[in-house]
Amino acid sequence: MKEFLVKNSENWFLWLPFILAFGAAMYFTMPFEPNIKYVTLAFIVCFSIFLFKKTNGVLRCVTLFLFGFLYAVFYTQIIVNTPVLKYDIRDIIITANVIDIDNSEDKTRLILSVPGKDLKLSDTHNTNIKLTINEDAQIPCIGDTIRAQAYVFAPARMEAPESFDYSRWAYFNDLTGTGFITDYETLTHQDITSINKIRQAIHVKADSFLTDSLILGYKNSVPKTDKKIWTTAGIGHIWSISGFHITLIGGWLFALFYLICRSICFITKRVPARITATICAWATLLGYVFISGASVATWRAFLMASLVFIAVLVGRNAVSMRNICIAFLILFFVNPHFVTQVGFQLSFAAIFGLIWFFGDKKFNTADKSIFYKIKHWLYVAIMTTLIATVFTLPFIASNFNSVPLYSLLGNLILVPVFSVIIMPLVILGTILSVLDCNLLLRIADNVYNFSLYIAQRIADLPMSNLGIPHIPNIAFIILVLAFICLVLVKPLTNSTVWFYRRANYILFSICISVAVSIVVLQPHPVFYATPDHELIGMVYNKKLEFNKARAANHYFAFDTFRKLNNEEPVEYNIRRKCPDGVCIYKSNKFTVAYIQKFVPLQKHFTELCYDKNIDFIVSYFDIYNSKCNHKILRNGFVIYKNGHIKYTPTNRWWHNQHE
Repeated sequence: MKEFLVKNSENWFLWLPFILAFGAAMYFTMPFEPNIKYVTLAFIVCFSIFLFKKTNGVLRCVTLFLFGFLYAVFYTQIIVNTPVLKYDIRDIIITANVIDIDNSEDKTRLILSVPGKDLKLSDTHNTNIKLTINEDAQIPCIGDTIRAQAYVFAPARMEAPESFDYSRWAYFNDLTGTGFITDYETLTHQDITSINKIRQAIHVKADSFLTDSLILGYKNSVPKTDKKIWTTAGIGHIWSISGFHITLIGGWLFALFYLICRSICFITKRVPARITATICAWATLLGYVFISGASVATWRAFLMASLVFIAVLVGRNAVSMRNICIAFLILFFVNPHFVTQVGFQLSFAAIFGLIWFFGDKKFNTADKSIFYKIKHWLYVAIMTTLIATVFTLPFIASNFNSVPLYSLLGNLILVPVFSVIIMPLVILGTILSVLDCNLLLRIADNVYNFSLYIAQRIADLPMSNLGIPHIPNIAFIILVLAFICLVLVKPLTNSTVWFYRRANYILFSICISVAVSIVVLQPHPVFYATPDHELIGMVYNKKLEFNKARAANHYFAFDTFRKLNNEEPVEYNIRRKCPDGVCIYKSNKFTVAYIQKFVPLQKHFTELCYDKNIDFIVSYFDIYNSKCNHKILRNGFVIYKNGHIKYTPTNRWWHNQHE
């Protein structure tokens, strides 16, 4: 045992980013805002022992975990500090600067910089909002100052426990509110040059959703029906600019500059061509990162590409577990909230898996036959896709509640088409579009349509998209820990004890079994309520029914509730009418009375309050009664079959940090 612990303690640096990430994730996913004084005191005690006394691995892990937790707190409350809109503002006049334009398939959204006083905020400094503009209206230019009549809404909060919190996402993306513009006028026009303006100019010139997606990084430019097909076929990652795009473009740039430098004798006589080509390729690739919108996945891929370029310059191997951990730590300290974002999770999961599988393997095909080289290429392609699929599986299942079963087939058939045909055509076509030549982009559209036909055939295969039950946070953490053990735990190959010889596989299997058991055995709520009680969901015969068929303020809540109830999204929501404005939900353990209108509240509240058969009262209006206040439920919550209530977090820093 001692030898096993000593061998694994030598790789403590590889565990460092994961321990810090777990600490940060703990803060971001807590149901309440923690008391920082006690956490800081615990960290100081652990850190003091760590400095002045020889410590074991457990105390070191606790110290790092607390540091990750406190760094997330510091970043959230000190560095970010995005103003929070407490309530919706309707029919307001704002004066704003257009700083960016978000182009999508069906809507155009303006990102505006607005003085805080226009939004009735205590902080009068400028803040950012994203507003949808009428499709018939003329789109202003980036840099314009406009006066607009608008409706601005506070970012939607979490609809149910352990679901997506849009208000948190908006806070960390410097977004105070969303909404739409009813009318506007341009006050001043500034002919400025910026990255956003260049991106918008390329968008207008190319007039192609392929350019918008693969070059400019607009995530919603692909038609929704098409994107669903790509996702079901297992290659939805194509439309998120990440390692695939950076690797292709970086390789092409290096080859191009290498050929150019080799042809210039003046350069090659003084500096090796690979060094000049590497520097030029890196600088050009950095420009592509900014043109593409500089998302988390893009920065992660660019960091890894930078490490590869540095390795080429110094003659070292860059593809190692240590280097990917360095890239992880850089992004973590830039923004610890990245650890909760699906792009960050998928990118690092795939690359950790690939380095683990291919890291120690050395392939030499120089003196081999063509048949052997083809077989080797197929092996590498299949195993790359398989390993990336397996390692990203927990994150896909947790974030999307479904798994594309034929992703291996889709990637093997369609990724080469994008790599060899579509991407080169789109890149060259986008460049030529500046000269008003869109021929290559039209050819790319035709190839895209053919590829979409193939993807549709794959998506139509039986059970192409396997639904996954909701994965609780604790089960998700154990799943992640399972893969970390598989990658980082070093077994003792020469040990006589079978556990130490297969330690990583055994720990992986144990964690997977525990996580799957939690998912399978978890109870499902039978009653749901949004924080404002405008929308409730009730389970009858294992199917969700709602108090209304649609709710503009809770558009995504219907699907969120369904995911928790293991149901597929549907277009039509089943409505259960409430007689006289009062819904009564009865189960074996409890009875809930829901009052959705003011008149029924006056008429029935006293009767419901004294009714011993009513365990809980939920009202759309805020009510208080000292005699039955214990029955009245407030804020968002879910109720399980046994009567246990789990509340939706509503008092986190990104909800009310100034209170």
